[in-house]
Amino acid sequence: MKKILIISLLLQFFVAGVLFSKESPKREFRGAWFPTVVNTTWKNMTTNQIKEDIIFYLDLFKSLNMNAVIFQVRPQADALFVSELEPWSRFLTGEQGQEPVPFFDPAKFVIEECHKRGMEMHAWFNPYRVTSSSNEVLAKEHLYFQKPYLFVHYGNQIYFDPGHPESREHTVKVVEDFVRRYDADAIHFDDYFYPYRVPYREFPDERSFELFRKQTGHGPFQKDDWRRNNVDILVKELNEAIKAIKPWVKFGISPFGVWRNDFMDPMGSQSSSLQTNYDDLFADILKWTREKWIDYNAPQLYWEIGHKRVDYSNLTKWWSKNRNGVNLYIGQSIWNQLEIMNYNGDVVNQLHRKMTIVRNNDSINGNIWWSGLGLASQPTLIDSLKENYQKHIALMPSYSHIDSLPPLPVKNLKYKRGLLSWRGQYNGNPMDDPNFFVVYKFGKNDSFDIENPKAIIAVIKDNFLKIKRKRGETIVITVLDRCQNESVPTSTSF
Repeated sequence: MKKILIISLLLQFFVAGVLFSKESPKREFRGAWFPTVVNTTWKNMTTNQIKEDIIFYLDLFKSLNMNAVIFQVRPQADALFVSELEPWSRFLTGEQGQEPVPFFDPAKFVIEECHKRGMEMHAWFNPYRVTSSSNEVLAKEHLYFQKPYLFVHYGNQIYFDPGHPESREHTVKVVEDFVRRYDADAIHFDDYFYPYRVPYREFPDERSFELFRKQTGHGPFQKDDWRRNNVDILVKELNEAIKAIKPWVKFGISPFGVWRNDFMDPMGSQSSSLQTNYDDLFADILKWTREKWIDYNAPQLYWEIGHKRVDYSNLTKWWSKNRNGVNLYIGQSIWNQLEIMNYNGDVVNQLHRKMTIVRNNDSINGNIWWSGLGLASQPTLIDSLKENYQKHIALMPSYSHIDSLPPLPVKNLKYKRGLLSWRGQYNGNPMDDPNFFVVYKFGKNDSFDIENPKAIIAVIKDNFLKIKRKRGETIVITVLDRCQNESVPTSTSF
């Protein structure tokens, strides 16, 4: 149990509770998706070149004050990490089952490099996809050859059959193994559960439906309900497995942007999407938020404001009304911001309007940018984020349903020969111990208000920082724990 230490120093700080501009929130999720399933270059690179490529993007994200990287570690029943359960990913070496030479562990590397930069690393898994095309070669040790009854062919791809209990058990086992051995901050799943429908073709799960439907109490004409129940079981078991190993590791899902259309369900959104989470992917995201099986929800709202069938504004409002007490982040397309053709045929910039919608809605906690890798080719968007919308550092939203008690403050804060240093207080419980340190700097005439995000100069893992000294300045250090709770401040003046 944490002890909240009230020190006399706190009396020097007056936190007025003033709401700073919505344009500079102190807490905001700023994530960047780092996909590997689309990677076509690493297979032609050396290990050092791959590391340099990763660092290039992490440095880019840090320069834009991102605070989370969603890195894809399991694109299709493979691994960009050391695993005894699944083969090395072909997206790393060009051949599934071939480890990198010289050896390195991409997931471990990304976790360490994110933490060095004060960013969280969310490990992104795909639950059921095995191949993306018909010409892929699976490694000889792949589970597909050991247990072929777990797999189905649909379109030109191979999938685990979500209706077979062993498919779910395997996915949970893979995630458990990863959580146990890696210091990731969250586990992340995207929108792919049952695959998007192939026109005029039914997903081939009749055999598993007949074998297992009675075990879950479903009748012969309830296949859709049975499919949703299969995904419900997976999500529930994943959350329980993650929390049983490391209670502080968050579990987030980024669903397709439409749950159901309102003409199908009065609870649905004002939209007319051709496919939906509930009816096509069999993903009842609202149930998962109501049951608190996930810690954050990040619907992919890649469309423009004013879209005839899936309007960004309507959908953003709908998701915020159906938040169900779970952190809500908006999935933003970097390609659908700056040059959007509206219904009149005019090309307009919608970035400001979208950011205003997000920040003026207290039920929305931030954004995730798709694709983070594409930002490198979007200089105008980079400038807009860097100079305006993400100009200042922001702390993560907290996860008070997991843990709401703040960590203990730092001790022995001192400045000597250009080096600021301090000591965190540890008690051996990862839920209580320092995870990151926040460094604030106030000028001689500034009020000491740590609610002002403009005063934050760094979020770091280390307990020291090189800093230039100016007479009259005050430096304040706080501690963030694994759930982003912040300690009381400790200060030193120059």
